[in-house]
Amino acid sequence: MLFLFRYSIAMDLSIWIAVFIPFIGTSIGALLLFVFRNGFSKLAEAILLGFAAGVMVAASVWSLLIPAMDAVTDMGKLAFLPATIGLLSGFAFLLLIDSLLPHMHVETQEEEGLKCQLSATMKMVFAVIIHNIPEGMAVGVTIAALLANTPSLSMAAVLSLTVGIAIQNIPEGAIVSLPLKVSSGSTAKAIGYGLFSGIVEPIAALITIRFSMVLTNLLPYFLSFAAGAMLYVVVEEMIPQSQSTNHHSNLPTIGFAVGFAIMMILDIALS
Repeated sequence: MLFLFRYSIAMDLSIWIAVFIPFIGTSIGALLLFVFRNGFSKLAEAILLGFAAGVMVAASVWSLLIPAMDAVTDMGKLAFLPATIGLLSGFAFLLLIDSLLPHMHVETQEEEGLKCQLSATMKMVFAVIIHNIPEGMAVGVTIAALLANTPSLSMAAVLSLTVGIAIQNIPEGAIVSLPLKVSSGSTAKAIGYGLFSGIVEPIAALITIRFSMVLTNLLPYFLSFAAGAMLYVVVEEMIPQSQSTNHHSNLPTIGFAVGFAIMMILDIALS
């Protein structure tokens, strides 16, 4: 861990900014609890979750999977292999964490993972942490790929990814903070828990940068691994929650399309 810390000190300011931008988005979302004390309506939550899912899917494709395949064009028709192996490994990794780490989904109050004596509040926090790990990994691996001069990745592309994740973290942070407030009985505690869960993102990013820079030959696998982990969260949690309103609505689907389009625009316009 000390070696990781020494390595991180050497990173320039633009890299540090990129690492912490998603956490800033999460923090803003948590602080919105002071404004939206009673939370959002179920339909508004569904629309915002659809939007966040669209951003994450677009980020997975444009910022992770495509660069992963571009990096191995010398493999010819087999260029799909690293992306496929990494993608499925990312899914499997998040499935393992989801199965082992004790947590409680904030909407359904359904407990998953190994049984333990943790409080309901901490189990909700762990559910958010599971969600945030892939986002931190995605930021870290794109930074590592940039430092390794991977084709189709620039500092602007890295910033577009981090800004996109931060944008979707704002409504997401606000949505998850209200159940934490109800569970903990305190607005201040809920915001503190939200910030605690968000700090996982820069930590995951720094760890991923370190390991990715050591194993540079595996960067295409790491890029697609992060994409698989993010897509797991979208499919397993975000989309089902966005469609769980009491009445059918196309608005969450529209939110998804808007989120996807915004992330795609950011990736192309800033690259």
